[in-house]
Amino acid sequence: MRQLDNPASSLPTTSASSLSDALEFLKAFLRDPNATAAIVPSSRFLIGRAAKNARVSEAKCVVELGPGTGGSTRLLLGQMSPKARLLTIEMNADCHEHLRRNVIDARLQSECASAEKLAELIAAHRLPAPDAIISGIPFSTMPVEVGDRIAAAIAASLAPGGRFVAYQWTPRVADRTIPYLGEPKREWELLNIPPMRLFTWVKPAA
Repeated sequence: MRQLDNPASSLPTTSASSLSDALEFLKAFLRDPNATAAIVPSSRFLIGRAAKNARVSEAKCVVELGPGTGGSTRLLLGQMSPKARLLTIEMNADCHEHLRRNVIDARLQSECASAEKLAELIAAHRLPAPDAIISGIPFSTMPVEVGDRIAAAIAASLAPGGRFVAYQWTPRVADRTIPYLGEPKREWELLNIPPMRLFTWVKPAA
């Protein structure tokens, strides 16, 4: 276990908020398994490694695609600079509302929308090109054409030198993203239910 290398592992958590997040997440899974693609929220170890790979602590603007009920969002905020900004994009209306009510931070803007609208939402919030985009949305269950549009939007929106990190059970996200950002770094995080692949891309500097 890499706890010493993972700043998120030292962040304080409250059992009440964690339980509330988990229950709401389970409800979302039962309503639409294909959209949620997991029965429990991502572990702090998985999000900690994703944040480290994305260099969230150095970023001025971070985008999280598929934050679910907000447990991962809290961990990202805990690693971000006080002056950084975070935009979350969640398509499940119930999860989005739970996050909006329970994760309060002046740096955070939350949208209930498809990740296909990434560029439009960044512009609407007058955000700079993101230095880091982290995604947990299930590319394996979405139509190929939707996944392709999301991958294209990520590549186009990311700042030069910026990082895109996706955590997935299957490698489908790589199939969609390689045409736009090339080959990713691939690794596993076993301390998650289920274990997850992580894919990290770095957009070439202009």
